[in-house]
Amino acid sequence: MDQSERALRQRIVEVCREMNAKGLNQGTSGNVSHRVAGGLLITPSGVPYDAMEPEDLVELRCDAGYRGRHRPSSEWRFHRDILRARADVDVVLHSHATYATALACHERGIPPFHYMVAVAGGHDIRVATYACFGTQALSDAVVGALEGRSACLMGHHGLIALATSVDKALALAVEVETLAKMYVHALAIGEPPQLSAVEMDRVLEQMRRMSYGDAPDLDGVPDTPGPLPA
Repeated sequence: MDQSERALRQRIVEVCREMNAKGLNQGTSGNVSHRVAGGLLITPSGVPYDAMEPEDLVELRCDAGYRGRHRPSSEWRFHRDILRARADVDVVLHSHATYATALACHERGIPPFHYMVAVAGGHDIRVATYACFGTQALSDAVVGALEGRSACLMGHHGLIALATSVDKALALAVEVETLAKMYVHALAIGEPPQLSAVEMDRVLEQMRRMSYGDAPDLDGVPDTPGPLPA
């Protein structure tokens, strides 16, 4: 493998270990993939992250043929199908984060109780219908739940975060788990009120402006700060 591929493989391994360190995963749960020419790199089945090396990642082609010294993750179908369906992302990160999974076990998504729910690209974070792991039914369910979104929960299973890099995918997964934790705690004193569709549209526009480097302000104040007079 060339230097750029080795560096990519190394960073994927590091992010997998960070997932465990941040409490997003336990043991060998979860998996990560990254788009490459002709297919994707994906974490292997059953290899603990602490023991994983860059050479352990599996090269999976779109026709499900693979090259590597291990079998690909049992969840390879939804990784492949998401990357097929979403030309706007290059990384699929799946974890069994505790609070997100707790909500998913109740088949409950995350509504707009907090403005940061928009970080996943819409007014809410959906939960995909449960299907057995590794199946086409699960893949179809999560592809649907991710339509117009960069994250979703998976019924009785976990969460998925999408991004253009493994670092961004990890950051999004942390944000979704944080929101899930907030929502679970908020539910302890009752169902929290939800922000309106109009307000969530406003938040999404603010986030869009920020992604293009504009100041996050829609109230008529100049988009960029100017120097004060001497």
